Amino acid sequence: MPGVAIIGSQWGDEGKGKATDLLGGRIDYVVKFNGGNNAGHTVVIGDEKYALHLLPSGILTPGVTPVIGNGVVVDLGVLFEELEHLDERGVDTSKLRVSGNAHVIPEYNRALDQVTERFLGKRRIGTTGRGIGPTYADKMTRVGIRIQDLFDENILRQKVEGALVQKNELLVKAFNRRAFSVDEITDNLLQYADRLRPMVGDTALELHEALDRNEIVVFEAGQATMLDIDHGTYPYVTSSSATAGGVATGSGVSPRAINRIVGIQKAYITRVGSGPFPTELDDEVGEKLRQRGGEFGTTTGRPRRTGWFDSVVARYSSRINGFTDIVMTKLDVLSTFDTIPVCVAYDVDGTRFDEMPMSQSDVHHAKPIYEEFPGWQEDISGIKDFADLPKNAQDYVKAVEELSGARISAIGTGPARDHIIELHNLLGD
Repeated sequence: MPGVAIIGSQWGDEGKGKATDLLGGRIDYVVKFNGGNNAGHTVVIGDEKYALHLLPSGILTPGVTPVIGNGVVVDLGVLFEELEHLDERGVDTSKLRVSGNAHVIPEYNRALDQVTERFLGKRRIGTTGRGIGPTYADKMTRVGIRIQDLFDENILRQKVEGALVQKNELLVKAFNRRAFSVDEITDNLLQYADRLRPMVGDTALELHEALDRNEIVVFEAGQATMLDIDHGTYPYVTSSSATAGGVATGSGVSPRAINRIVGIQKAYITRVGSGPFPTELDDEVGEKLRQRGGEFGTTTGRPRRTGWFDSVVARYSSRINGFTDIVMTKLDVLSTFDTIPVCVAYDVDGTRFDEMPMSQSDVHHAKPIYEEFPGWQEDISGIKDFADLPKNAQDYVKAVEELSGARISAIGTGPARDHIIELHNLLGD
C-alpha cells in the first residue's frame, strides 16, 4: 500500500484535513512531519467541530495511529492541553506516537520570537510568536533540546545551561527583558517527562515497519508550499520544509515510500501574515470571501487575507511537489459571484510571467493577469456528485484543473467531512 503525502499548495489553511477525511478508514497511520503549533486544522464531524494545532488530524479517526515526527517542534504545554481536550470529548488519544528526535520549544524561544517580531517593526514576518522559528534555528545551530533529552536530567540541564548563555544575553542586553534561569527551564520541561515517556519511540523505525506491512501511511504537512523555507516567498515563510521533499527528512522514511503526492488548494486563495500576495482583494469582495469562507486562523483567530485563485502559484506548487492529485476545497464559497476571475499569469513591469518569477523583487511587484469565468447562483453545499454541480461550476473546476498542472481528484463542497465529491481514488486508480 502507498505512502501518501498531503501538501498545501498555496499559503496554508487550504483544508488539508479534507483529504485525510476522504481516505477515512483506509488509513493506518497519519504523520505530522514539519512545523509546530503555528498552524491548525479545523475538522467538522457531524455537529462537532475540532480545532487541532499540533496534533495530526488523523487522531480523530478511530483505529488510526497518529505520529508526531522528528521534523516537528513541540510545545509540550500545547500538546497535553490538546490531548486533554480531546480526552474530555471522548476521543481516544492512546495511540499517539512521538519521535524522540523531535525538538522541544522552551519558554525562552517563545519570549525571543515575540520580542524579535516586535522589534522588526515594518519588516516583521507575521509569525505567530510561538517560538517556532527560534527553535528551528537552535536545531540548525545544534543547541536545541530534543524530546529524548527529557529522560536524562543531567543532559537536559547541560543543554539548557548552554543555550541560555546566548539566549539571556540577547533577552537582557538587546531587548531589555528578564533572563531565564537553568532551574526554571529545566523544571518546566521535566514536569512532562513521565507523561511523555509511553508515547515516545523510534517513530522512523515504526513507520518503516508499517510500510513493510503494506499499511497505509499518510504524511500530513503543516503550513504549505508557498511558506516553505526554501521554496516559499522568502523571507515571509515558515521555518521548516512544508513541501513533499520534507516528508523524508521530517519522518525518517525513504522518499521511495511516497507513492502519491496530493496537493490541497482552495478554489480561491488566502494567506496569513506579511508577504507578497498578487491576487489579494483588499476590498468588499475580499471581505465577502473572508466571511463566506470563515477565513479566520484556527490557531490565532487572525483574519486571513483573501484573493482570487492564482494558477501561477498552482503550477509552481505542482512542479515543486510533483502532485499526482489535487483536492480543491471550498468551491461552495464561490457561489453567488457573478463572475470569478482567475489569475493565469503575472505582469511585472510589462513582462509576462506564466511561471513563478525567480526574483523576490519580481514577485513583490507582480500584477495578476486575469481570465474571467461566469459564476453560479445556486447553493452547492454538500453536493457529492460532479454531475449535480451547476454547469458554470463544472466549467470552473475543469479550467482550474487545466491551469494547475495536475488532475483534480476531489472537490470540497462544504465544511462537513462528507461534503466532498470524489472523482478519483487518492490511493491510485
